[in-house]
Amino acid sequence: MPEIKPEEHGKLLSVGEVARRSGVAVSALHFYERKGLIASERNNGNQRRYKREILRRVAIIKVAQRVGIPLADIAAAFSALPSGKTPGAADWARMSRLWHDDLNDRIEMLISPRDQLTDCIGCGCLSMASCPLRNHLDRLSDSGPGAHFPAER
Repeated sequence: MPEIKPEEHGKLLSVGEVARRSGVAVSALHFYERKGLIASERNNGNQRRYKREILRRVAIIKVAQRVGIPLADIAAAFSALPSGKTPGAADWARMSRLWHDDLNDRIEMLISPRDQLTDCIGCGCLSMASCPLRNHLDRLSDSGPGAHFPAER
């Protein structure tokens, strides 16, 4: 990333500059803004202008998305940051701790079906009645095929 010249330190960035420097499409920046993840100011010509700290927030958004963090969770983590503060290493450490357990849970949810997949391919049945991958949540399968309704009281 190029070094910021002293005369540019307080300069606001256009949406195009943020897009170019962050590698994110302008449409994505507009989307992030609608979702409350980033904020802009408007100049006299009603054009969006961003503070430089937006570049760090966009970087955090992209890294978090890459590992599967939902935008709502990213927004919740950002809401704990002081307004106008550039997130630093301590902020990132706190956010990543928040997401750690959720990521571990999702990893476990993927490992189990992955390990069952080999047996399933070997079997080949994909049976609605007995396949743990095809019908893993059907607690009423023992009642036979078709729709089942709870007994009336």
